[in-house]
Amino acid sequence: MINQDPVILGLLAATLGLIFYTSEHPHPFWKKFYHFMPVMVVCYIAPSLFNTFDIIDTTQSQLNHVASRYIMPSCLTLLIISVDIKSMLMLGPKIIVLFLVGSIGIILGGPLSLYIFSLLSPELINWEGSAAAWRGMATLAGNWIGGTANQLAMKEVYAVDDNMFAIIISVNVVFSALWMSFLLFCANHANAIDSKLKADNNGINTLVESINLRDKTQSKIKLPLPSLSSYMAIFAVAFGVTGFAHLGADLLVPFFSQHYPQSEKLSFTSHFFWIVIIVTSVSIALSYTKVRRLERQGASKISTALLYLLIATMGLKMDLTMINDFPIYFAIGFVWLGFHALLILIAGLIIKAPLAYMAISSQCCIGGAASSPIVAMAFNRHLAPVAVMLSVFGYAWANYMVWICAELMRMINQ
Repeated sequence: MINQDPVILGLLAATLGLIFYTSEHPHPFWKKFYHFMPVMVVCYIAPSLFNTFDIIDTTQSQLNHVASRYIMPSCLTLLIISVDIKSMLMLGPKIIVLFLVGSIGIILGGPLSLYIFSLLSPELINWEGSAAAWRGMATLAGNWIGGTANQLAMKEVYAVDDNMFAIIISVNVVFSALWMSFLLFCANHANAIDSKLKADNNGINTLVESINLRDKTQSKIKLPLPSLSSYMAIFAVAFGVTGFAHLGADLLVPFFSQHYPQSEKLSFTSHFFWIVIIVTSVSIALSYTKVRRLERQGASKISTALLYLLIATMGLKMDLTMINDFPIYFAIGFVWLGFHALLILIAGLIIKAPLAYMAISSQCCIGGAASSPIVAMAFNRHLAPVAVMLSVFGYAWANYMVWICAELMRMINQ
């Protein structure tokens, strides 16, 4: 078995390169394969095969520690600095309200679904240790409010068992695909549905006009091509904020451990918890400065590359033969997603929002930045930038909200 970290890292890099090469290959087989198996999922499952078939041994590997403590915070930093809260607020209140309602649906839906199944079939749910259901569900909340980076961060914060995490990944993949398919189906009947719901579509016209005006203004600004200095600035911000977060965590953890030991129940004595919180807070502050211009110089591409390396590293720890408790968590996910959808529908009917707003708000939660623009474009191509901004905002919003959701589920677990 391979157990040297340099060799394992090289194998991961080669695997990711092969996946992305085949994902762009014109052969019909690969087109069909990646139609049913998203690239992100393959990047997680493929490395797990090395573990499942005893090709590698990661018991002594430091790759996971490096990925979670250095790559993940740097990835979150680059994702969050592009948040444009001012512009998002100018795009109209209804879609923002629905997005917040959708997030609340995730926050409350998790504890509610766990409580329901604790009454119906408690014997089928794990309640103890790192494989406890609430821990795994906290990572799913991270994905459904923010994105994959948030989900991976919550895995570390709540020390989730690898096999439980694999089950949750499976639940996420299934429902993300089904939900997106449903929303795309609804897009084909949007006008008829809006007519029956008596929705107010005037907001979309105003929204489209504001986006067109912004695009015309930005098109007049000539940006220089990314240079070596640009990339060095991106790495400086990413790892500089990460280093600052580690420094803050080193100071805060001993303080809470010594003076407020009871705060351990709230994760205040967790080193990684404070890393995530500090990274999120500092990155939001930087999004109001000129640092956010790094987004135009390739920050998002670098963060995406880091994210896929992070996903592959996490996949190394999964053993596919250990996934045997999927059905009960699939049922929990169904109730959870249903509660989220119900809240958005009720809120949308109350404020007479068009179906496009409801669908985009929901997909920004469930699918994130990777798929929300696709749903938005199915309704109106001008709505895609809105979907991207809401999804990116979710990266920053999630790390705070998931903590609330997780602590509510922890209370039910007790």
